[in-house]
Amino acid sequence: MPSYDAVLVLSFGGPEGPDDVMPFLENVLRGRNVPRARMLEVAEHYHHFGGRSPINDQCRELIAALRTELESRGPRLPVYWGNRNWHPLLTDTMRRMAADGVGRALVFVTSAYSSYSACRQYLDDLDRARLEVGPGAPVCDKLRHFHNHPGFIEPNVEHVRSALAGAPGARLLFTAHSLPLELARTSKYAAQLEETARLVAAGAGVDDYQLVYQSRSGPPQQPWLEPDILTALTAARTSGAESVVVAPIGFISDHMEVIYDLDYEAARHAASIGLRMIRAASAGTHPRFIAMVRELIDERITLGAEADPCLQECCPAPAGSLLPGGRGR
Repeated sequence: MPSYDAVLVLSFGGPEGPDDVMPFLENVLRGRNVPRARMLEVAEHYHHFGGRSPINDQCRELIAALRTELESRGPRLPVYWGNRNWHPLLTDTMRRMAADGVGRALVFVTSAYSSYSACRQYLDDLDRARLEVGPGAPVCDKLRHFHNHPGFIEPNVEHVRSALAGAPGARLLFTAHSLPLELARTSKYAAQLEETARLVAAGAGVDDYQLVYQSRSGPPQQPWLEPDILTALTAARTSGAESVVVAPIGFISDHMEVIYDLDYEAARHAASIGLRMIRAASAGTHPRFIAMVRELIDERITLGAEADPCLQECCPAPAGSLLPGGRGR
């Protein structure tokens, strides 16, 4: 089995202040046919929160917790951090890793599921960064998907139970980022989400639940995964529900697509139709989730490539027009 010198946490990235918002969105949307007006509309999501995405701070918290976990329980590997779209950018981080003498690294991607944007594109990012760095760039092995890992399921179960305790009889809605149907068909994304929802609902003792989607950004004529969260909230109220619990199992932390699309946009819609909405927390830095990352590291060190079910032909790149336009992180 190969030996490893480091762990790399690879994430989406997000602006740290108002001046970063447009350059960040230009990075996200480069090569995509997204109107300038749409970009400015998304920029307002960030400016609503002072121009700063919470995702980088959440990555910092995750990395700090992971370093403590590895220091206390091993393996004692240094932890680096790189982003796809904003500083610290992946290529810059990989240059630092090479300068530090890292020859081979394990990569934890901050997404539990498989799809082009959540998996294959990160593999392409790693290949591109290695080419830019050149000789001496570390070999990078991505840890497997963890949508059904107990370390991801158990924190979500705990958070759903906590939310339901404050709203007896509430309907349970699980949410995840929507994708164009043509893009969803090239991966196991929807099936994995359905499995996660089933496992979390079972753990929370809930039989009646629904998986819904959020954050769609494509043109109206393009079919995406449905139902949309706003449509589902209206349907719940129409059917007599007085309260709902919304659990964002599609995300590992409470970044912009959670605090804007759910805590602001969906909550405002729920209030307008007389529906009480309680939002369950995401996995975040729950100790069981951090322990899961260590377990995935141990698994890969012990089993090598056998621990990774990802195939070279899975989650292929879609046509450029099918790439999600980006709601922000």
